[in-house]
Amino acid sequence: MYTHIMARNIMVSNRVYEELKKAKGTDKSFSEVIAEAIENQKPQEKTFGNLMKFAGILKDYHEDEEAIKWLKKAKKMTDDRLWGKSR
Repeated sequence: MYTHIMARNIMVSNRVYEELKKAKGTDKSFSEVIAEAIENQKPQEKTFGNLMKFAGILKDYHEDEEAIKWLKKAKKMTDDRLWGKSR
């Protein structure tokens, strides 16, 4: 639970208030929602664990299968040329 020592009043537009209210739900305070948003804006440390968050993220994305096939073929052709392998 987020605790604070001092409170401040701030003004936000109605649109921002409604978005904060949705994000807050019934289990968080406005301060917690804002603190999480600020934390999520900070650059993440470049670690293997942070990279693994994205592992498999595109596994069900099939829209660009033809582009992927073409890129794999182009990579193989480039590798063959660089390493002197015949096609």
